[in-house]
Amino acid sequence: MEKVEELEISNSKIPHLLKYMGSKREIIDFIKESVSALNVNSGWFCDLFAGTGVVAGSFKGQYNIHANDVQIYSSILAQTYVLNLKDSISPLVLKEIKSRLQDLNGQFYSKYSLKFDYDNVSSLENFVSMEKAQQALIDQEFEIGFHLFTRYYSGTYWSFDQCVWIDSMRAVAEQFTGKPEYYAILSSLIFAMSYTSQSTGHYAQYRDANTKSSMNDIIQYRKRNLWPYFERKFTELTTTLNGRTSEFRATTLDYVDCLRIVERGSIVYADPPYQSVHYSRFYHILETLVRYDYPKVQYKGRYRDDRHQSPFCKRKTVNGAFTSLFEGVKFRDAHLVLSYSDTGMISLEDILSIAENTLNTDYCQEVLDVDHIHSKMGRSDVRHHDVKEYAILFKKK
Repeated sequence: MEKVEELEISNSKIPHLLKYMGSKREIIDFIKESVSALNVNSGWFCDLFAGTGVVAGSFKGQYNIHANDVQIYSSILAQTYVLNLKDSISPLVLKEIKSRLQDLNGQFYSKYSLKFDYDNVSSLENFVSMEKAQQALIDQEFEIGFHLFTRYYSGTYWSFDQCVWIDSMRAVAEQFTGKPEYYAILSSLIFAMSYTSQSTGHYAQYRDANTKSSMNDIIQYRKRNLWPYFERKFTELTTTLNGRTSEFRATTLDYVDCLRIVERGSIVYADPPYQSVHYSRFYHILETLVRYDYPKVQYKGRYRDDRHQSPFCKRKTVNGAFTSLFEGVKFRDAHLVLSYSDTGMISLEDILSIAENTLNTDYCQEVLDVDHIHSKMGRSDVRHHDVKEYAILFKKK
């Protein structure tokens, strides 16, 4: 059996689902302490920019949960965490999933006999040629359902065979629509994709082989079997995620729209983007996986042409974005825990000034902080850098 890559955070309390830029997994205790420091009696907790859903999932059982993010894939991850998978999914279903997957793979290969063999790569030129042949499949018509990844992404982030596998597993997930298995399958698939992709942990761009050394490294990822990663994560999710929350809702709204409908008096946790990078550029493929809508794609990274652009990522709009955030919280008489960093687009002082002008004297505030090592996810030669994470508390008087 193929050895699955060891992960840095294998014993955390809440299962890890993907490599994610700006993840709050490592400081979840700090976030819990910050919410507790509000010292308010509220029935609802709203994770306004849910991302991986790890924060929303960490408050399961303590509050009714409202998980929101403009990206649809986030709602899948959040629902995975909040569901009681342990008591609702039989251990026998994994065997059924594998059988359905093999049937779908077999059907695809019986119709299309394309073959790209990484075991017999003889030179860098041969490798590049084989990669380009796979990338050219985007111009081929496939007369079979569930071929999106095979057509769009073969020879990019994954190999042709890996993409066939992804498409087949996505088809299996669809057979469980409306059931807890749907969320467990998609989340486990997202995990498997994250740890078999030849990119640097996100999907902004795939790597090209310019040397024999880089070729050999990419080949290692091309030859990875997704099933062991999927099986390991599916087993973990269905044996550890138990308990339930009284009421749960997942929305895929812009934060301004979401704040108009949160329950009055909610605790709102807001973790907006800190810097100029748009998350939709780094995780566009996850959006496409969930939507499965064969979108128009562009540029080398094959991004969706409709990807979201956050006002928190632009210097011209970030101040206005914070004003809208505070106005929305005030409108619903909500309490706010705002996560931000000393490396963010604007300073702590500017945030507090905007809050003072918007919230006036209706709120009392407190600033907590913690030192944190932030991963740059391959965006520079420096893999990590030290930051100070703030939790800015705004309590309705």
